[in-house]
Amino acid sequence: MAKTFRVGVLGLSHDHVWDNLQQLKACGRGTLVAAWDPNPPLLDRVKQQYGCAIHGDAETLLAREQLDAVYVFGDNANGAQLAARAAGRGLHVLIEKPMAASLDGADRMLAASRDGGGRLMVNWPFAWWPQLQHALRLARGGDIGDVWQVKYRAAHAGPRELGCSPYFCDWLYDPARNGAGAFMDYCCYGAALSRCILGMPSRVTAVGGRLRKEEILAEDNGILIMTYARALALSEGSWTQIGDLTSYTTVIHGSRGTLLVEPRAGGRLLLANDDQPLGAPVEVPPAAPEMRTASDHFLNALATEQPFYDLCAARNGRDTQEILEAGLLSIAEGREVSLPLKSFLSGRTRP
Repeated sequence: MAKTFRVGVLGLSHDHVWDNLQQLKACGRGTLVAAWDPNPPLLDRVKQQYGCAIHGDAETLLAREQLDAVYVFGDNANGAQLAARAAGRGLHVLIEKPMAASLDGADRMLAASRDGGGRLMVNWPFAWWPQLQHALRLARGGDIGDVWQVKYRAAHAGPRELGCSPYFCDWLYDPARNGAGAFMDYCCYGAALSRCILGMPSRVTAVGGRLRKEEILAEDNGILIMTYARALALSEGSWTQIGDLTSYTTVIHGSRGTLLVEPRAGGRLLLANDDQPLGAPVEVPPAAPEMRTASDHFLNALATEQPFYDLCAARNGRDTQEILEAGLLSIAEGREVSLPLKSFLSGRTRP
């Protein structure tokens, strides 16, 4: 009989948590046994919906509950600390993107996971779109030749306008807890995708600013350019876009073709090449059972001792954090920034 994993959740203020807990329940491989969050209404909600134990602080949950793994869905800064504490106890950890508010936070999580002996996965919600999975297979398999550009744009009118909860908005708009604003929240996707396809860039240039939302302290738009020896990548993030045109669209350019990935469930994958310059739909196979949701993948990989999907691997998440940190440095100082940066693990100060 397949092992059923006992899961705790640390943090409920990231709105993505509710879909992920539903998927955990549906996947049949895990049981939510305990939850912690500093907001009593969120604890009431999770107890009512899932009947799990609730705790007044994270340490009590970790000390008292018999767990195999934890899900971390708090703000980016505190979530990284919670993940490191859980990993240090030997627990497996699934944390929501972009993993941390800073490179130091990401590195501390990796170190804690390595030392504790558990595994660490970063959930990127677009990783579970079958059309994106297939596009990555084609791009990395050479079907469009040598990839020379990756582009991704994540955009909407803003967290409040989108209907995000007050708990979520409270820290998304706080640069200390989020790590920045729209740049951290949304440019992270294109950075992770580019890192997965092209590897680490050698240089990063970024711009960002508060263009429309004068009431917030963080930037509401950002653009990140990643430079490689023979490729470029572009990631855009916006909290001020009206309408969904261009939102969440991926484009991968190769020497023999171009792939365009439409977003969300049901989105198409289009291929353009010399034979079909205007592009045509590509048949997309359905996602394998272990590739349908974050919970399906995380718990299946734990049960079978298989590696995590490259896009969601801890190293990809950590390197994405380094790219983002270089981008924030570029914005602050108005210059191109070379990689690698120096993390706390090196014992030296970053530029």
